[in-house]
Amino acid sequence: MHRFHGLYGITDSQLQPDDRILFETVEQALMGGMKILQYRDKSLDSGKRLRQAGALKVLCHQYQAMLIINDDIELALDVEADGVHLGQQDDSIADARARLGDYAIIGISCEGSLEKAKAAAEQGANYIAFGKFFPSRTKPDAKNAELAILTRAREMFDLPIVAIGGITTDNASEVISAGADMVAVVNNLFAAQNIRERARNFIALFNDTQRKAV
Repeated sequence: MHRFHGLYGITDSQLQPDDRILFETVEQALMGGMKILQYRDKSLDSGKRLRQAGALKVLCHQYQAMLIINDDIELALDVEADGVHLGQQDDSIADARARLGDYAIIGISCEGSLEKAKAAAEQGANYIAFGKFFPSRTKPDAKNAELAILTRAREMFDLPIVAIGGITTDNASEVISAGADMVAVVNNLFAAQNIRERARNFIALFNDTQRKAV
């Protein structure tokens, strides 16, 4: 099994408004088995971003998990993160690869487009992300993607596939069955009463879906 599998948590500065809450909630998810965390903070407070990302990298590595930085190649470089996640409007994959090196993980948001995924694969992305699949509180205006795109992407690309957008423990098995290797979750994970238990529940869905497929 490759290392891109299971629960992919994404931080949220409203759900995790300060260092203490951020680190506590992330550690709970890591204890529950989350293997990839994306640090997503759109504030202009570069000192805070550097401090939080650096501490999260140490924390993730304690649990053999990876830290990906949203949208900021410089920050990924500064804290020696495992990689960067880029949207369609962000720096090019070539720029990220040149700055971060051969071993960095570069993930790309492909929204609902196999064309964008094809371009990302050709340019050397390490994983491709599709979504949103369900109504999302984090990005309510994002365009919808069809579940079928996951199945097509599985046939077309030899790359790990991430599903994002309104994913909960109630609907995650739909995207897993359709072909997702990972589910990216913000709200349903970090707003949960028991984050560790919620993380475990997500991971159990992968095991259940795989058992049914065998």
